[in-house]
Amino acid sequence: MCGICGIVTPSGSTRRVDRALVERMRDTLVHRGPDGAGIFFEGRDDGGVVGLGHRRLSIVDLAHGAQPMASDDGALQLIYNGEVYNHPAVMRELQGAGVRYHTHCDTETVLRLYERHGVRAPEQLRGMFAVAVWDRRARTLFLARDRFGVKPLYYVHAEDGSLYFASEIKALVEAGAVRPALNWGAFPDFLANHAPSGDETLFAGVKRLPAGHTLLWQDGRITLRQYWDLSFAGRPEHDARSEADLVAEYAERFREAVRIRLMADVPLGMFLSGGIDSAAITATMSQLVDDRIRTFSVAFAEREANELQYARLVAERYRTDHHEITVSPEQFFDALPRLVYHEDEPIAHPSSVPLYFVSRLAEEHVKVVLTGEGSDE
Repeated sequence: MCGICGIVTPSGSTRRVDRALVERMRDTLVHRGPDGAGIFFEGRDDGGVVGLGHRRLSIVDLAHGAQPMASDDGALQLIYNGEVYNHPAVMRELQGAGVRYHTHCDTETVLRLYERHGVRAPEQLRGMFAVAVWDRRARTLFLARDRFGVKPLYYVHAEDGSLYFASEIKALVEAGAVRPALNWGAFPDFLANHAPSGDETLFAGVKRLPAGHTLLWQDGRITLRQYWDLSFAGRPEHDARSEADLVAEYAERFREAVRIRLMADVPLGMFLSGGIDSAAITATMSQLVDDRIRTFSVAFAEREANELQYARLVAERYRTDHHEITVSPEQFFDALPRLVYHEDEPIAHPSSVPLYFVSRLAEEHVKVVLTGEGSDE
């Protein structure tokens, strides 16, 4: 993952924003992007200011792809957090149409798509992402979030029209966009569902850009648009298919979903719980990669909460390079303050704690992991 943030003020704004403020905002996200940092900052001739900050975790095209990334004419400045899984196919298509690439990274694909399709560019992306694009000519700031909201993106729209945005709420607090205060209206939703729904957060004044939405800022005004929604509508040509055909199609789609997520120029691993989800992904990965898969498992010290034997069965079957960690009660409770800081809200799911420990274990061996998260949820 990477971290993105930024501030844009409307014409004639008296709000004090300088480069140092954007840098402080950006560097609260250093844990999201330890490999590099970038900034774009300029005062506009209409009296407004725009600043974009980026912290990079290098995964694809490690030597290039620094952000913010500018278009050839400098009119567009883009920052981006995520992975676009259809990047190789889109890159080939754009190059075939005469687009000249300077890197091999998916960041440039997002930029080139925005040059051609503008605010409809996210509709072409298959992956997980949070994107911000400053258009100097139109004087607009564009934000977009992936279809399922895998990548986070928060914002504050101030009374004077200024817009602050970031991958994590702590960056908005660092910038002085809001003072930390509980959003009492969202609190019952959090207690009932473990998280506020819609665009609400537990911080008063801080909004979450909903999944599958874009936001366009222009001179203090914002416009939100939903570009995608889940549809369960069937198609007539599918109604007559047999169960065997459906199973075969699912297997093909599952394999393809795993394959495209192996796009990286760094070592890959797998979080292996021993359940159906992670075991199926491990099995499929073993068919798609040449090297031994590195798998990582975590358990609690209590016997009834320890399922490592199932993970070991899968690891043995697919001959993975397997690693384990066991979390004691003392470690569990000692980790809570750090996790609350990173999640920007109370710990709603106890599984966040072992996930933290297995992530630390994986970091010693790989830079990217696949997980079974999502299907259960």
